[in-house]
Amino acid sequence: MKIGVIGTGYVGLVTGTCFADSGNDVICVDNNPAKLEALRRHEIPIYEPGIETLFERSVREGRLHFTSDLEDTVHKSDIIFLCLPTPPGGNGQADLSFVMNVAKQIGGMIRDYKIIVNKSTVPVGTADKVREIISAETDVEFDVVSNPEFLREGAAIDDFLKPERVVIGSRSPRAIKQMELLYEPFVRSGNPIIVMDERSSEMTKYAANAFLATKITFMNEIANVCERVGADVDNIRRGIGTDSRIGKRFLFAGIGYGGSCFPKDVQALDFTSDEYGYDFKILKAVIDVNDRQKLSIVEKIKRFYHKELAGKEIGVWGLSFKPETDDVREAPALYIIKELVDAGAKIRAYDPEAMQTFREAIGEDYAARIEFVKDQLSAIKGADALVICTEWNEFRRPDFGVFTDNMKTQVIFDGRNLFNLERMAETNITYISVGRATINAEA
Repeated sequence: MKIGVIGTGYVGLVTGTCFADSGNDVICVDNNPAKLEALRRHEIPIYEPGIETLFERSVREGRLHFTSDLEDTVHKSDIIFLCLPTPPGGNGQADLSFVMNVAKQIGGMIRDYKIIVNKSTVPVGTADKVREIISAETDVEFDVVSNPEFLREGAAIDDFLKPERVVIGSRSPRAIKQMELLYEPFVRSGNPIIVMDERSSEMTKYAANAFLATKITFMNEIANVCERVGADVDNIRRGIGTDSRIGKRFLFAGIGYGGSCFPKDVQALDFTSDEYGYDFKILKAVIDVNDRQKLSIVEKIKRFYHKELAGKEIGVWGLSFKPETDDVREAPALYIIKELVDAGAKIRAYDPEAMQTFREAIGEDYAARIEFVKDQLSAIKGADALVICTEWNEFRRPDFGVFTDNMKTQVIFDGRNLFNLERMAETNITYISVGRATINAEA
């Protein structure tokens, strides 16, 4: 099929690359000349395991193209995917200006039947709005489809190529047939293509992310109670995760969720609920608890040092919101490091992939007061404490003698519960994690 992908951000690039790898002719459109030139030089602007091989093969075999010419792409494409940013506004409402502006342009360009697909995460009713905008610009027949993405950063290629489900929101038999044909190669193992109306499809994406965010936040609340009653959240997780009604995923306690999806999608669903006169109390609690959870580890650090952090040298492992990505949007590390810097601490930070994106996200003023180092060892040399913010695999099995040999004071504040408590009890390291007992505490 002839596919157009508008936007070469995270979702757009993964979508375009995976469709091209499955044999489609894909044109990706972007209005950023520097990004387009980089893509033409085979420089991929995101870190996503597995994308390089598919990208290189599709470009080499002439199935994946990049351009700034939207009109030419519209004319050459049968199905056009809108993979545009929908950032949150100050009140949590999703900003649809990018989607609406492109829809208006497309409306003035189509000359024959097209399927316009909302791949971006958008509020309920967006498909109707896109349809209205395009209809005002043309009399040519077209269909608007909602096709939400369910990609996990760090596993997006597998998620796209082997989806647990594909959701198609449309009431047009013609569009549904074409979308089913497009996705048929990805569901040969029997996973379903679920067809529904557009509004239900749009709500499905928000409901999925809101539920997962709620599950994470619930376990963080359980962890906070565990710390007070002397229980171990890891045991709780194992105890309830084997219940098939609950499941074992998204039950790991920590310092809160971040990233490009959960924060903005939860806020957007809460805004939509308010807009329609419904007080979504559970969702508001999820937002409030997650905001507090991000800084819970800072409170532990301040309590340990009796609020005297000025001059303390603190190493930080992990800056991205999760492992296997360089995405730092709403990453707990952003909030934690700002608080520590404001309290007078000296920060040495390391992440395998997210150093540059973090430096840009935190801003010049804070970045100038942070030392970004080349490896994990450099982060802890002479440090008074180590803070772990991201559960990268390379952090999981350190030689604990390294901490003793290199740190001024052997104290670890682990926001991701990487280490076994019994193993830590055999060291001379003070180990403070989330929802578990403190090991070798020295007040």
